[in-house]
Amino acid sequence: MKHTRSVTLLLVLLFIAAQIVGLYVVSEYVTFETVTVGNMTYQEEVFKPLPYDLERPQFAKETSYLPIIAIILISTLLVLLIVKFGARLLWKVWFFLSVWFCMMIAFGAFLDKHWIALLIALILALLKVFRIHPFIHNLTELFIYGGLAAVFTPVLSLFSISILLVIISIYDFIAVRKTKHMVDMAEFQSKMQLFAGLLIPYGKKGEKTAILGGGDIGFPLLFASVVLMDYSFWAAMLVVLGAALALSYLLVTSEKNKYYPAMPILSAGCFLGLGLAYLFLL
Repeated sequence: MKHTRSVTLLLVLLFIAAQIVGLYVVSEYVTFETVTVGNMTYQEEVFKPLPYDLERPQFAKETSYLPIIAIILISTLLVLLIVKFGARLLWKVWFFLSVWFCMMIAFGAFLDKHWIALLIALILALLKVFRIHPFIHNLTELFIYGGLAAVFTPVLSLFSISILLVIISIYDFIAVRKTKHMVDMAEFQSKMQLFAGLLIPYGKKGEKTAILGGGDIGFPLLFASVVLMDYSFWAAMLVVLGAALALSYLLVTSEKNKYYPAMPILSAGCFLGLGLAYLFLL
Protein backbone atom coordinates (compact mmCIF):
# COMPACT_ATOMS: atom_id res chain seq x y z
CA MET A 1 0.00 0.00 0.00
CA LYS A 2 1.38 3.37 -1.02
CA HIS A 3 0.15 5.25 2.08
CA THR A 4 -1.30 4.38 5.48
CA ARG A 5 -4.86 3.10 5.61
CA SER A 6 -6.20 6.27 7.21
CA VAL A 7 -4.51 8.53 4.64
CA THR A 8 -5.70 6.30 1.79
CA LEU A 9 -9.26 6.44 3.11
CA LEU A 10 -9.08 10.22 3.54
CA LEU A 11 -7.78 10.67 -0.01
CA VAL A 12 -10.62 8.57 -1.44
CA LEU A 13 -13.25 10.37 0.66
CA LEU A 14 -11.94 13.78 -0.44
CA PHE A 15 -12.05 12.57 -4.06
CA ILE A 16 -15.69 11.52 -3.63
CA ALA A 17 -16.53 14.81 -1.90
CA ALA A 18 -15.00 16.81 -4.77
CA GLN A 19 -17.10 14.79 -7.25
CA ILE A 20 -20.35 15.34 -5.34
CA VAL A 21 -19.71 19.06 -4.82
CA GLY A 22 -18.80 19.37 -8.49
CA LEU A 23 -22.00 17.64 -9.61
CA TYR A 24 -24.02 19.99 -7.42
CA VAL A 25 -22.28 23.04 -8.90
CA VAL A 26 -22.95 21.83 -12.45
CA SER A 27 -26.60 21.08 -11.64
CA GLU A 28 -27.07 24.62 -10.33
CA TYR A 29 -26.00 26.01 -13.69
CA VAL A 30 -28.67 24.14 -15.64
CA THR A 31 -32.44 24.38 -15.91
CA PHE A 32 -34.85 22.08 -17.74
CA GLU A 33 -37.43 23.37 -20.18
CA THR A 34 -40.42 21.45 -21.50
CA VAL A 35 -40.25 21.06 -25.26
CA THR A 36 -43.16 19.79 -27.36
CA VAL A 37 -42.67 18.47 -30.88
CA GLY A 38 -45.91 17.16 -32.39
CA ASN A 39 -47.33 14.73 -29.84
CA MET A 40 -43.95 14.29 -28.12
CA THR A 41 -43.09 16.21 -24.95
CA TYR A 42 -39.69 16.01 -23.30
CA GLN A 43 -37.38 17.92 -20.99
CA GLU A 44 -34.40 19.73 -22.50
CA GLU A 45 -31.52 21.06 -20.41
CA VAL A 46 -30.59 24.71 -20.83
CA PHE A 47 -27.36 25.94 -19.29
CA LYS A 48 -27.51 29.22 -17.40
CA PRO A 49 -24.96 31.92 -18.26
CA LEU A 50 -21.86 32.03 -16.11
CA PRO A 51 -21.65 34.84 -13.56
CA TYR A 52 -19.57 37.99 -14.06
CA ASP A 53 -20.46 37.99 -17.80
CA LEU A 54 -17.95 35.21 -18.41
CA GLU A 55 -18.31 33.26 -21.65
CA ARG A 56 -17.99 29.51 -22.10
CA PRO A 57 -15.80 28.26 -24.96
CA GLN A 58 -17.70 27.85 -28.22
CA PHE A 59 -16.76 24.26 -29.13
CA ALA A 60 -18.82 21.78 -31.12
CA LYS A 61 -19.91 19.03 -28.71
CA GLU A 62 -18.84 16.04 -30.79
CA THR A 63 -15.34 17.37 -31.50
CA SER A 64 -14.72 19.45 -28.36
CA TYR A 65 -12.08 16.98 -27.19
CA LEU A 66 -9.72 18.32 -29.88
CA PRO A 67 -9.47 21.96 -28.68
CA ILE A 68 -9.50 20.77 -25.04
CA ILE A 69 -6.52 18.51 -25.74
CA ALA A 70 -4.79 21.45 -27.43
CA ILE A 71 -5.40 23.61 -24.35
CA ILE A 72 -4.00 20.88 -22.08
CA LEU A 73 -0.87 20.46 -24.20
CA ILE A 74 -0.20 24.20 -24.35
CA SER A 75 -0.76 24.55 -20.60
CA THR A 76 1.57 21.62 -19.92
CA LEU A 77 4.27 23.17 -22.09
CA LEU A 78 3.99 26.45 -20.19
CA VAL A 79 4.21 24.67 -16.83
CA LEU A 80 7.27 22.72 -18.01
CA LEU A 81 8.94 26.00 -18.94
CA ILE A 82 8.12 27.37 -15.48
CA VAL A 83 9.63 24.23 -13.91
CA LYS A 84 12.72 24.36 -16.15
CA PHE A 85 13.51 27.97 -15.33
CA GLY A 86 12.34 27.78 -11.73
CA ALA A 87 9.91 30.67 -12.24
CA ARG A 88 8.30 30.27 -8.83
CA LEU A 89 6.66 33.70 -8.80
CA LEU A 90 5.05 33.11 -12.19
CA TRP A 91 3.67 29.77 -11.00
CA LYS A 92 2.33 31.40 -7.84
CA VAL A 93 0.51 34.08 -9.87
CA TRP A 94 -0.89 31.55 -12.36
CA PHE A 95 -1.96 29.22 -9.55
CA PHE A 96 -3.66 32.04 -7.64
CA LEU A 97 -5.60 33.33 -10.67
CA SER A 98 -6.70 29.83 -11.69
CA VAL A 99 -7.91 28.99 -8.19
CA TRP A 100 -9.76 32.30 -7.84
CA PHE A 101 -11.41 31.95 -11.24
CA CYS A 102 -12.68 28.41 -10.61
CA MET A 103 -13.87 29.05 -7.07
CA MET A 104 -15.80 32.21 -7.88
CA ILE A 105 -17.74 30.24 -10.51
CA ALA A 106 -18.28 27.38 -8.06
CA PHE A 107 -19.45 29.66 -5.24
CA GLY A 108 -21.72 31.43 -7.73
CA ALA A 109 -23.78 28.23 -7.69
CA PHE A 110 -24.38 28.59 -3.94
CA LEU A 111 -24.82 32.36 -3.62
CA ASP A 112 -27.27 34.60 -5.46
CA LYS A 113 -25.13 37.67 -4.82
CA HIS A 114 -22.15 37.00 -7.04
CA TRP A 115 -20.01 39.75 -5.52
CA ILE A 116 -20.07 37.78 -2.26
CA ALA A 117 -19.01 34.62 -4.11
CA LEU A 118 -16.18 36.58 -5.74
CA LEU A 119 -15.03 37.97 -2.38
CA ILE A 120 -15.10 34.59 -0.61
CA ALA A 121 -13.22 33.02 -3.53
CA LEU A 122 -10.63 35.81 -3.38
CA ILE A 123 -10.06 35.38 0.35
CA LEU A 124 -9.72 31.60 0.08
CA ALA A 125 -7.40 31.89 -2.95
CA LEU A 126 -5.17 34.31 -1.03
CA LEU A 127 -5.09 32.00 1.99
CA LYS A 128 -4.36 29.00 -0.22
CA VAL A 129 -1.36 30.69 -1.83
CA PHE A 130 0.05 32.89 0.93
CA ARG A 131 -0.99 31.12 4.16
CA ILE A 132 -0.30 27.56 3.13
CA HIS A 133 -2.14 25.00 5.26
CA PRO A 134 -3.36 21.47 4.34
CA PHE A 135 -6.91 22.16 5.56
CA ILE A 136 -7.36 25.30 3.43
CA HIS A 137 -5.62 23.66 0.48
CA ASN A 138 -7.88 20.60 0.43
CA LEU A 139 -11.03 22.53 1.32
CA THR A 140 -10.62 24.74 -1.74
CA GLU A 141 -9.85 21.70 -3.91
CA LEU A 142 -13.39 20.46 -3.25
CA PHE A 143 -14.82 23.45 -5.13
CA ILE A 144 -12.27 24.19 -7.85
CA TYR A 145 -13.21 21.34 -10.17
CA GLY A 146 -16.92 22.12 -9.96
CA GLY A 147 -16.12 25.56 -11.34
CA LEU A 148 -14.20 24.02 -14.24
CA ALA A 149 -16.98 21.51 -14.89
CA ALA A 150 -19.57 24.31 -15.02
CA VAL A 151 -17.51 25.89 -17.81
CA PHE A 152 -16.80 22.80 -19.92
CA THR A 153 -19.72 20.39 -19.39
CA PRO A 154 -22.04 22.24 -21.82
CA VAL A 155 -19.58 21.77 -24.70
CA LEU A 156 -19.10 18.03 -24.12
CA SER A 157 -21.10 15.05 -25.32
CA LEU A 158 -20.78 11.53 -23.95
CA PHE A 159 -18.82 10.62 -27.08
CA SER A 160 -16.37 13.52 -26.80
CA ILE A 161 -15.73 13.10 -23.07
CA SER A 162 -15.19 9.36 -23.62
CA ILE A 163 -12.61 10.05 -26.33
CA LEU A 164 -11.04 12.69 -24.10
CA LEU A 165 -10.67 10.18 -21.25
CA VAL A 166 -9.00 7.65 -23.55
CA ILE A 167 -6.55 10.23 -24.93
CA ILE A 168 -5.77 11.64 -21.48
CA SER A 169 -5.20 8.13 -20.13
CA ILE A 170 -2.67 7.39 -22.87
CA TYR A 171 -1.01 10.77 -22.34
CA ASP A 172 -0.87 10.26 -18.56
CA PHE A 173 0.81 6.87 -18.97
CA ILE A 174 3.43 8.32 -21.32
CA ALA A 175 3.99 11.43 -19.17
CA VAL A 176 4.53 9.41 -15.98
CA ARG A 177 6.17 6.20 -17.21
CA LYS A 178 8.12 7.31 -20.29
CA THR A 179 8.97 11.02 -20.47
CA LYS A 180 8.39 11.47 -16.69
CA HIS A 181 7.67 15.17 -17.17
CA MET A 182 4.48 14.78 -15.13
CA VAL A 183 6.64 13.63 -12.22
CA ASP A 184 8.85 16.72 -12.56
CA MET A 185 5.78 18.95 -12.54
CA ALA A 186 4.31 17.21 -9.48
CA GLU A 187 7.58 17.46 -7.53
CA PHE A 188 7.98 21.15 -8.40
CA GLN A 189 4.44 21.92 -7.22
CA SER A 190 4.81 19.79 -4.08
CA LYS A 191 8.02 21.57 -3.06
CA MET A 192 6.27 24.92 -3.42
CA GLN A 193 3.22 23.48 -1.60
CA LEU A 194 1.12 24.96 -4.41
CA PHE A 195 -0.08 21.70 -5.84
CA ALA A 196 -2.98 21.43 -8.28
CA GLY A 197 -4.78 18.57 -6.59
CA LEU A 198 -5.27 16.96 -3.20
CA LEU A 199 -2.24 17.04 -0.91
CA ILE A 200 -2.14 15.31 2.48
CA PRO A 201 1.06 15.51 4.55
CA TYR A 202 1.43 12.77 7.17
CA GLY A 203 4.00 11.12 9.41
CA LYS A 204 5.39 12.36 12.72
CA LYS A 205 6.70 15.60 11.19
CA GLY A 206 4.65 15.65 8.01
CA GLU A 207 7.63 14.37 6.05
CA LYS A 208 5.47 12.13 3.86
CA THR A 209 2.89 13.37 1.39
CA ALA A 210 -0.07 11.73 -0.34
CA ILE A 211 -1.10 13.52 -3.53
CA LEU A 212 -3.74 13.16 -6.22
CA GLY A 213 -3.39 15.41 -9.25
CA GLY A 214 -6.06 17.87 -10.24
CA GLY A 215 -6.60 16.17 -13.59
CA ASP A 216 -7.32 12.92 -11.74
CA ILE A 217 -10.21 14.73 -10.04
CA GLY A 218 -11.35 16.98 -12.87
CA PHE A 219 -11.64 14.50 -15.75
CA PRO A 220 -13.77 11.93 -13.89
CA LEU A 221 -15.96 14.84 -12.74
CA LEU A 222 -16.42 16.01 -16.33
CA PHE A 223 -17.44 12.48 -17.33
CA ALA A 224 -19.86 12.22 -14.39
CA SER A 225 -21.27 15.69 -15.19
CA VAL A 226 -22.03 14.72 -18.79
CA VAL A 227 -23.72 11.53 -17.53
CA LEU A 228 -25.70 13.69 -15.09
CA MET A 229 -26.92 15.89 -17.95
CA ASP A 230 -27.65 13.03 -20.35
CA TYR A 231 -29.18 10.56 -17.90
CA SER A 232 -29.68 11.11 -14.17
CA PHE A 233 -28.12 11.93 -10.83
CA TRP A 234 -27.95 8.27 -9.84
CA ALA A 235 -26.26 7.31 -13.09
CA ALA A 236 -23.65 10.00 -12.40
CA MET A 237 -23.21 8.68 -8.85
CA LEU A 238 -22.49 5.21 -10.22
CA VAL A 239 -19.73 6.80 -12.31
CA VAL A 240 -18.39 8.44 -9.15
CA LEU A 241 -18.57 5.09 -7.36
CA GLY A 242 -16.71 3.34 -10.19
CA ALA A 243 -13.99 6.02 -10.20
CA ALA A 244 -13.67 5.88 -6.39
CA LEU A 245 -13.31 2.09 -6.45
CA ALA A 246 -10.67 2.40 -9.18
CA LEU A 247 -8.77 4.99 -7.13
CA SER A 248 -8.97 2.76 -4.05
CA TYR A 249 -7.58 -0.16 -6.04
CA LEU A 250 -4.70 1.98 -7.33
CA LEU A 251 -3.78 3.29 -3.88
CA VAL A 252 -3.99 -0.13 -2.22
CA THR A 253 -1.93 -1.97 -4.87
CA SER A 254 0.68 0.74 -5.54
CA GLU A 255 4.11 0.77 -3.90
CA LYS A 256 5.69 3.43 -1.70
CA ASN A 257 7.85 6.16 -3.25
CA LYS A 258 6.67 5.45 -6.78
CA TYR A 259 4.59 7.57 -9.14
CA TYR A 260 1.70 5.96 -11.00
CA PRO A 261 -0.43 7.23 -13.89
CA ALA A 262 -3.88 7.40 -12.30
CA MET A 263 -6.01 8.30 -15.32
CA PRO A 264 -5.94 4.88 -17.05
CA ILE A 265 -7.36 3.27 -13.88
CA LEU A 266 -9.77 6.13 -13.16
CA SER A 267 -11.06 6.12 -16.74
CA ALA A 268 -11.70 2.38 -16.49
CA GLY A 269 -13.62 3.07 -13.28
CA CYS A 270 -15.71 5.76 -15.00
CA PHE A 271 -16.61 3.41 -17.85
CA LEU A 272 -17.39 0.67 -15.32
CA GLY A 273 -19.75 3.03 -13.50
CA LEU A 274 -21.49 3.95 -16.76
CA GLY A 275 -21.81 0.25 -17.61
CA LEU A 276 -23.47 -0.39 -14.24
CA ALA A 277 -25.82 2.53 -14.91
CA TYR A 278 -26.83 0.98 -18.25
CA LEU A 279 -27.41 -2.39 -16.55
CA PHE A 280 -29.44 -1.25 -13.56
CA LEU A 281 -30.82 2.23 -14.25
CA LEU A 282 -31.12 3.02 -17.95
